[in-house]
Amino acid sequence: MSDNVTRRRMMVDNQIRPSDVTKFPIIEAFLSIKREAFVPSENRDTAYVGEHIRIGNDRVILDPRTLAKMLDLVDVNDSELVLDVGSAFGYSAAIIAHLAEAVVALESEDKPANEMQTALTEHGIDNVIVERGLLHEGAPSHAPYDVIFIQGGIELVTDKISSQLKDGGRMVAIFMEGALGRVKIGYKLNNEICWRFGFNAAAPVLDCFRKELTFTL
Repeated sequence: MSDNVTRRRMMVDNQIRPSDVTKFPIIEAFLSIKREAFVPSENRDTAYVGEHIRIGNDRVILDPRTLAKMLDLVDVNDSELVLDVGSAFGYSAAIIAHLAEAVVALESEDKPANEMQTALTEHGIDNVIVERGLLHEGAPSHAPYDVIFIQGGIELVTDKISSQLKDGGRMVAIFMEGALGRVKIGYKLNNEICWRFGFNAAAPVLDCFRKELTFTL
């Protein structure tokens, strides 16, 4: 058994299972997908450490515990189309692809998008479409989506993203207030999204999902 296989199993046993994530498809996805293949080359030796991997510009690859709990909350099934906003080097998209019918992986930066495409191809993951574009604008050409997953902290959800969620669909995101964050799941009904608290977690706020600062005298 290779070192990375052992590390992957330890990640699941020590970070994911103790966080009350027990759904077999999610556990299987984290055991199957090689995290080291979907992170920057300089982070491959520490790919299984239980913390966010920083990739610059206030962007991170979410730590396995947070990603797994968000997936457990939103409960993706194999007939659904998922928009993964801010896929970076593709780890989240590869995990979600194990659960969904298809994933649209949206990334704004060329380098991670190119490396994500290469890694997905090399590992035979053929139900992910890599899209390049501004994260806050989503990927309207493939909408509507059953599920939208935002990979990073947010202060607000843009109208363009909300409009791409199917009525009856779900969205999951980390809402940040200062240093404190709460993961919420949103259910879209009659073109409105009702948000419910899931659990506490934090991540850097994506620039394009910040509230505008206002000043009062």
